Amino acid sequence: MAEVKRPTLPLTGGCSCGAVRYEIATMPIAIYACHCTDCQRRSGSAFALNVPVRAASLRIVKGSPKGWHTTSLSGVAATAWFCGDCSVRLYGERKDGLDVLTVRAGTLDDTSWVRPAAHYYMRSAQPWETISGEAKCYDTFPTDVPEIHAIIAAWRTMMGVSPNY
Repeated sequence: MAEVKRPTLPLTGGCSCGAVRYEIATMPIAIYACHCTDCQRRSGSAFALNVPVRAASLRIVKGSPKGWHTTSLSGVAATAWFCGDCSVRLYGERKDGLDVLTVRAGTLDDTSWVRPAAHYYMRSAQPWETISGEAKCYDTFPTDVPEIHAIIAAWRTMMGVSPNY
């Protein structure tokens, strides 16, 4: 296994044009890739690489993102926050009471440390995709709470941070 690089806090990022910038004060909860057809369409790619963080740890330091309100695949109200100038999607917010925002990994200034712990919705993955490394793969999103906690703990252990989140 290759040596894992740990990020420097605060994490910083923003949109392509620089109109919106953010900081994240704490380590992410985990990182995962979602291969569902919604993420494929919304990212314009084969999957979305997501960085869930506690909502209180993300702070907009420049600009004001605009929101696009939708309903998630599971039926939960959600908002996708993006730059109103260049349209880059920065993060998502679900109205599920978890107080977690999902930042798009590609909007981080430094992505050299980004490594997913899991790949979700592999049943929708492009047939040419090959997954390497220790990341676990799931046909859909795991709903078993102990399994979700195990994914989070594995990622946090890999990153050398407390498994508590």
